[in-house]
Amino acid sequence: MTTGEDNALTAEELLLVKDRKQIFYIDHFALKEGEVVALVGPNGAGKTSLLLTLALLQKPTGGRLRFNGTPASPRNLLSLRRQMAVVFQEPLLMDTTVLGNVMAGLRIRGVPKEEARRRAGEWLERLGISHLMNRSALRLSGGEAQRVNLARAFALQPKILFMDEPFASLDYPTRIALLEEIGAILRETKITTLFVTHDYTEIPFLARRVAVMLDGRLIKTGTVAEVLGMDVVPTRIAAPWEQDDRKESL
Repeated sequence: MTTGEDNALTAEELLLVKDRKQIFYIDHFALKEGEVVALVGPNGAGKTSLLLTLALLQKPTGGRLRFNGTPASPRNLLSLRRQMAVVFQEPLLMDTTVLGNVMAGLRIRGVPKEEARRRAGEWLERLGISHLMNRSALRLSGGEAQRVNLARAFALQPKILFMDEPFASLDYPTRIALLEEIGAILRETKITTLFVTHDYTEIPFLARRVAVMLDGRLIKTGTVAEVLGMDVVPTRIAAPWEQDDRKESL
């Protein structure tokens, strides 16, 4: 268990109830400063609900949340939210240019226009889509749109990044390319990250620790090797057709 002194986020006795149904109860969960944690579990386990609650986008029924030791409260919710970024499976882009989409969050947070343009341009370049900056965001492929979504998040320079199955709707080559790029970015920037995935093969590219959720409870946490028995850094992921071939040969 991590100590409170080096936790970017700590949740204790966190409870969410909707329509008289308990969605989750988390006795204790922490994200250590700079670590990347994968949250896995079957559909309906409560993963997305927990992510939204930790990202302060959903009010819990009970419990305590602390960010770098500071308790979350109605008075500081806005300032805490501005230290985070959230990436969803669907990019949710606005009807403006690619550059305008990446600049939008910065401008909302009070970043001057020229500084916002510079930071947006840097991340569009980093994610290989600077040539699209003047294109309408509504005329992008799925992979391009998700790159814009990720550039928008990284441009905010968040202290904590939350990602909810950001690669799930992408085709295999696009997914692998993005996993490798985002993994490198997270190792370089050391942004504290929680990402939800249903595909265990994505985990070693990004995370060093895994939390398993079942029926609204965290049932196991540990390193990738401890929880999944997988290598920490894979050389590559087998394509779906290769995985099928392996099963047939067994």
